[in-house]
Amino acid sequence: MEKICFELENVEVTYLDKEVLKIERLAVHQFDRIGIVGKNGAGKSTLLKLLAGKIQPSSGKVNRHVDCGYFEQLGTPTVVKADAALLGRLAVPQNSEQLSGGEQTRLKLAQLFTHYYEALLIDEPTTHLDQDGISFLLDELRYYYGALVLISHDRAVLDELVTTIWEISEGSVHVYSGNYSEYMEQKQLERDQQSQAHEQYVKEKSRLEKAAEEKMKKAEKVTQANGRMSKKETKAMANRMFETKSKGTSQKAVQRAAKAIEQRVEQLEVVEAPKEEQIIRFHQSSALQLHNKFPIMGDRLTLMAGDKVLLEEASFQFPLSMTIAITGKNGSGKTTLLHHISQKGEGITLSPKAVIGVYEQMNYQFIKDETVLNFMKDRSDYNESKIRSVLHAMNFTGNDLKKNVRNLSGGEAIRLVLCQLFLGRYNVLILDEPTNFLDVFCIEALERFLKVYEGTVLLVSHDRTFIDRVADCVYVIEDKKLILKS
Repeated sequence: MEKICFELENVEVTYLDKEVLKIERLAVHQFDRIGIVGKNGAGKSTLLKLLAGKIQPSSGKVNRHVDCGYFEQLGTPTVVKADAALLGRLAVPQNSEQLSGGEQTRLKLAQLFTHYYEALLIDEPTTHLDQDGISFLLDELRYYYGALVLISHDRAVLDELVTTIWEISEGSVHVYSGNYSEYMEQKQLERDQQSQAHEQYVKEKSRLEKAAEEKMKKAEKVTQANGRMSKKETKAMANRMFETKSKGTSQKAVQRAAKAIEQRVEQLEVVEAPKEEQIIRFHQSSALQLHNKFPIMGDRLTLMAGDKVLLEEASFQFPLSMTIAITGKNGSGKTTLLHHISQKGEGITLSPKAVIGVYEQMNYQFIKDETVLNFMKDRSDYNESKIRSVLHAMNFTGNDLKKNVRNLSGGEAIRLVLCQLFLGRYNVLILDEPTNFLDVFCIEALERFLKVYEGTVLLVSHDRTFIDRVADCVYVIEDKKLILKS
């Protein structure tokens, strides 16, 4: 029997009187490979910190039976020695005083894999990693001999590494067998079954309501018939009342039958229809429509970073209304190229009518006190219904719309900025790693936005699944050249 590494019993976590997690029992066994998914703020990192012993539950017990390695998404590298060979493989600079986000992530991974642990608890390791870094991570974890609990927004990584999904929703953990794709198939099956059950419920309710209505009509006819009887007929009926059931009794019987049916309607178990993703369209005004076949062009562009040449005499034409992805290793010049284009730098030609909206990897700060909804209404020509739909798709629901934008968390600010770009007065969007810090559900919402967006989009991403789903053409920066892959 497999050894239990972690066990949670009757665990509750509350924060400011709000219940974050409520778990009756959950266990991690020695060879489990578990992926945790859920919306931002659902409690994914909280659950991992409980397992790691970084936080304590409000009530209940967390039993730990093994030593574990813990990778924290937002934590900076600690002063822990790392294997020199791993540092070399991950190209971590020897001077670790000023590391980029990607270099910090690679250093933390080198530190994690320097020692063997019976269990690994890893929170969003692919943030800031390029494809080489992700390949290293997959190589290390593919044949890891121990318990793995992983939070990741990278669906390809989840498909490759996990065999169980823990979905956190409304404080509860739901367990699904299989990797992420198999989990999504099971979720679709659940929706299909719920839809069928809802249809059956609606049909049965309609049938019973119709039967009750017919019974009541019958009772009314009996009443009307009694009202039309002459005195002679009434006297004759009184003489027969011991021989046949009276019409009054018959009327009451019919009414009782109708009420019994109504009670059956009330006792039916209500089955709600599954929530369907609302189809969102982004229609551009005629004033924003571009007519240049190639609204973004580069002619013999050379890009430098200090003394380092990133691109050497690169020429390109990015087509109208397409989503163009730029890929390449960390430090190859992807972000520099996006910035150069947005600034209409030397060697760049933009359509005169291009209105560019830019998403950058940075901490967004809002300077004006206003609600989320008012922030969007002031920056968009769409009606309130469309604005609410887009915000809802990015997980702004209920009282979230009334939040002061200055009090938003980092993740909420990122989601709001992305909503503002798609709903704003732009016809070209430049997005630098837009999926970083988004949960899987918001990434999938972003994919739906991009599929129906009518403008031109230029983006950088290391998320293979995301690029596969949204990009019309893919370029790679390699050996100081910008090469069209597909």
